[in-house]
Amino acid sequence: MYEIVQDILDVRTLAQEIATDADGAIATFSGIVRGTNKGKKVLFLEYEAYPEMAVKMMTRIGDEVKETWGLESMRIQHRVGRVNVGETSVVIVVTSPHRDDAFAACQYAINRLKRIVPIWKREVFEDGEVWVEGPTETAEVP
Repeated sequence: MYEIVQDILDVRTLAQEIATDADGAIATFSGIVRGTNKGKKVLFLEYEAYPEMAVKMMTRIGDEVKETWGLESMRIQHRVGRVNVGETSVVIVVTSPHRDDAFAACQYAINRLKRIVPIWKREVFEDGEVWVEGPTETAEVP
């Protein structure tokens, strides 16, 4: 399952949904909105996405994980809209028979997501706002 959502993210529920008796490890990543950035107080973030393309790129990441580590149990959810300080903006869950593969695949997935998934972030500070990121490389659609 690869989704762009507006709801609050719950890493525990996602992990429970995909874990099986064959798994010896569940690796998770939760991206949390921090309260300061570059010495400025952050009020909130606002995410925008191109949902259809974002899901295609997340699926591509899942395919890459399957090809590299042989893992098929993986979930990625990213929130759009306003996300307040302390809330979760992105969740990745990977299950595996062994921890090394789960950790490696989870780290790969978040790094790849930042590079190819069309999601943009507006950071709102006390004294202004700035669009701070989006995909850093162009990826062909699968």
